Amino acid sequence: MSDEKEVKEEQTAAAEETEEIAEEETPAQEEKDEISELKTQISELQDQVAILKNEYAKAYADTENTRKRLTNDFEQRNKYRIQSFALEILPVLDNCERALAQETSDEAYRKGVEMIYGQLRTALEKEGVSEIEAEGKPFDANWHQALMMEHQDGTEPGIVLQVLQKGYKLKDRILRAAMVKVSE
Repeated sequence: MSDEKEVKEEQTAAAEETEEIAEEETPAQEEKDEISELKTQISELQDQVAILKNEYAKAYADTENTRKRLTNDFEQRNKYRIQSFALEILPVLDNCERALAQETSDEAYRKGVEMIYGQLRTALEKEGVSEIEAEGKPFDANWHQALMMEHQDGTEPGIVLQVLQKGYKLKDRILRAAMVKVSE
């Protein structure tokens, strides 16, 4: 009987050992499953981070482009802010020039018109409005408007012979084209 008892004890010990091994394998398997699950989760999170970084870069680039465009628009508006006012003042300059071109015996009248003309011109020049040089220069359709053509001996074709109405520009932008007579 002692042999049977020993066999039973051995079987019991073996069964307990098998249970312990099974219990040990289960936590090890659970750890492996948990590690695998965590690795999958890390991979998914890394993908999300990459997507969010890309979206951030796009949003940042859009913001920078918008900022640059708005800055450029502001600079352009600031540079040419006087354009509409200058267009309204140009006829006043023209009328002053016509008044000065008239022969008159009243020197005080002439001097007054000259002063007004000078002040207007100076105010416009301070804002960047300047006259377009035309007479004796080659015709340029960007700055001149040909109203007449005339053949003149000794003059090359395409040269401005006479300015019929002065043209003006605001910095580098045309306000009013010079109306001219051109040689043919």
